[in-house]
Amino acid sequence: MSAQQEPAAQSGPPARSGSAAAIGWVLTIAFNVVAPILTYNTLTDRGWSEFAALLVSGVWPVVDSVVHLAWRRKVDEFAVVTLFFLVITALVTLIGTHSARALLIKDSGVTGLFGVLCVATLFTPRPLMFYFGRKFGTDGTTEGVAYFNGLWQYPDFRGAMRRMTIVWGVAYLVEAALRLVLAYALSVDTMVWVSPLLIYGFLVSLIVWTIRFSKRTQAEGQARGRAAAAAAAAAEAGSPAPA
Repeated sequence: MSAQQEPAAQSGPPARSGSAAAIGWVLTIAFNVVAPILTYNTLTDRGWSEFAALLVSGVWPVVDSVVHLAWRRKVDEFAVVTLFFLVITALVTLIGTHSARALLIKDSGVTGLFGVLCVATLFTPRPLMFYFGRKFGTDGTTEGVAYFNGLWQYPDFRGAMRRMTIVWGVAYLVEAALRLVLAYALSVDTMVWVSPLLIYGFLVSLIVWTIRFSKRTQAEGQARGRAAAAAAAAAEAGSPAPA
């Protein structure tokens, strides 16, 4: 795309609201992570079935969506994805036998479905990582969200979002396949501690890669922006652009 065809340069991101970001993070973690885990553990300890406990745990992301809708006047995509996987986990838990090995195998099905979801969203207007990036890369204010949405006009940004979605999707498909193979190859006692290592190992690795990739992509974009601005200024002054 030529310089004349490039979208108009967007002004820098708005100043982040520390209080808004903190409140958003607290609500997200409380409703989508802490509350479901505490609810599930409490109910199973009291004799509830895993299926019933998972379904009840799914109420919390719904509450998060309602709070977010009332506060921001928009649906929280992260809470919707969390609710989706809580329901999928409940259904997977219900299907088939309930032996320890079967439950380990079913766990790989859940992460595999996340990988499938990532790949599937590549065929939608915006890939899944765009919504995750907006959730965790902004403070949630109207200005911050509007700025992030505006970045979609840039081809480099769209390409970065799709690349991140591909990497996360493929990684979790590999993780699910690896855990499925190991669930049959190793003893249940061994898989009890190997499975969490795989889950969190892949997650931490993906987060580290995403942070580094985002910083590198942002730096490259800023460098191109400065070069374009210098070329435009040189052209306007009637002198050749610097080499």
